[in-house]
Amino acid sequence: MSDDIRSLLPPSCRDTLLGGATLAAASVLTTPLQAATATNVRGTTMSTGFIETKDKTKIFYKDWGPKDAQPIVFSHGWPLSADAWDNQMLFFSQQGYRVVAHDRRGHGRSDQPFTGNTMDQYADDLAEVIEALDLKNMVMIGHSTGGGEVAHYIGRHGNRRVAKAVLVGAVPPIMLKSASNPEGVPMEVFDDIRKGTAENRSQFFKDLTTPFYGFNRDGVKDNPGLRDSFWLMGMQGGIKGHYDCIHEFSEVDYTEDLKKIEVPTLIIHGDDDQIVPVKASAEKSAKIVKHATLKLYPGGAHGLAQIEADKFNKDVLDFIRA
Repeated sequence: MSDDIRSLLPPSCRDTLLGGATLAAASVLTTPLQAATATNVRGTTMSTGFIETKDKTKIFYKDWGPKDAQPIVFSHGWPLSADAWDNQMLFFSQQGYRVVAHDRRGHGRSDQPFTGNTMDQYADDLAEVIEALDLKNMVMIGHSTGGGEVAHYIGRHGNRRVAKAVLVGAVPPIMLKSASNPEGVPMEVFDDIRKGTAENRSQFFKDLTTPFYGFNRDGVKDNPGLRDSFWLMGMQGGIKGHYDCIHEFSEVDYTEDLKKIEVPTLIIHGDDDQIVPVKASAEKSAKIVKHATLKLYPGGAHGLAQIEADKFNKDVLDFIRA
């Protein structure tokens, strides 16, 4: 902290930040890992930074909590960013866990490459973040597209670093409707998402918050702040990455990835999810993953981790501790 800023604080606060966390000088590390870190007296850290991937794409991440604690790694949904997990990041760090979340390439604060916006690359980017931070015995939690990312990470990189997994409103095994997947979503719906993203992304994201959080359902209280947060995260990302990602969450088949998951897996889904139909996703995934537990939220929306955060956090905490 600069002397000019420090002079504006009361004397008792000049050497502390956030209730006792001593502010360390920001350290700039050479690529592939760059970070600014604050460390408190108990060794808990709060970091934000970037890793540079093998194809020179910078991926933003947040890394909070004790470095020697079990890590929980969060993968966000489309078109959001790591900030979608703020409630969970705060809650689980307060429970003593190390919590890590990244912005997928083309999303949030990460770079916006014109090419490479594929699930193969997303999973490999996540692997590079995990390896750069040397995360082991992880609990991996993925929402929506992020659930596909978690499954595909395990499918491509194995279970070696993973202790448990949680899939929330997740897109696996495959969202697209077909003769073999009649419960899926018709291609016309995804074409409409592409059209909305390409032609009027800002308004489309605002409109999407209604079914995403179930604000069109009786008894669900509107939350303008949550709508604004969704829009802000969406507009922070890049249109090309968002557009390309639609194919990845709709047409990629994650069945073989699900078969490779060897760790205990909690599958949470709202039975009124208007974005990812439960019968095409969670109910099928629970039959494919070897050690799966399916938990349905009655009347639950797609964004249930934000709408029902207290219930979701408790269920996940109980699963981790079991």
